[in-house]
Amino acid sequence: MTMSLDTQWNAARFMWSHPAHALAMGFGAGLSPKAPGTVGTLWAWAAYVVLGLFLSTADMGWLIAVSLPVGWWACTVTAQHMQVQDPSAIVWDEIVAFWLVLWLWMPAGLLGQFVAFALFRGFDALKPGPVGWADRHFHGLGWRGGFGIMFDDLVAAFCTLLCLSLWLATR
Repeated sequence: MTMSLDTQWNAARFMWSHPAHALAMGFGAGLSPKAPGTVGTLWAWAAYVVLGLFLSTADMGWLIAVSLPVGWWACTVTAQHMQVQDPSAIVWDEIVAFWLVLWLWMPAGLLGQFVAFALFRGFDALKPGPVGWADRHFHGLGWRGGFGIMFDDLVAAFCTLLCLSLWLATR
């Protein structure tokens, strides 16, 4: 399904109407009419590579640490303003969680990064086991809902890192 030009304009106007919306919607990545979570994760990957040209590993860790509570706030505010629990247009959760994966997995070659991407998207989209549990138990509009938006993606990141560690151990 494609969005009409009017719908796209309204979505973009909503996104830029508040700093929390712009952040939560990944500066436009969440406006993708198809697979916004995947688009947000691809944006995260590209942004991580670019940021890595300017930031040290420690600086990137600090950026991720700050992005977690700021993201919680942005996701909470945006979901409340949209009046939707965990809207698909909110992709900051994917962005920060995948940054965490890359930060802990790097340096990895392109194949390793792609495997990390595929595993993370699989865990996030399919929500098996602990990811599904986290997704089901933290819903609502408000701080709990904002936490839930972020938390299931962090669990997906943990599961991704666990699989990557097992893969590395068997090589």
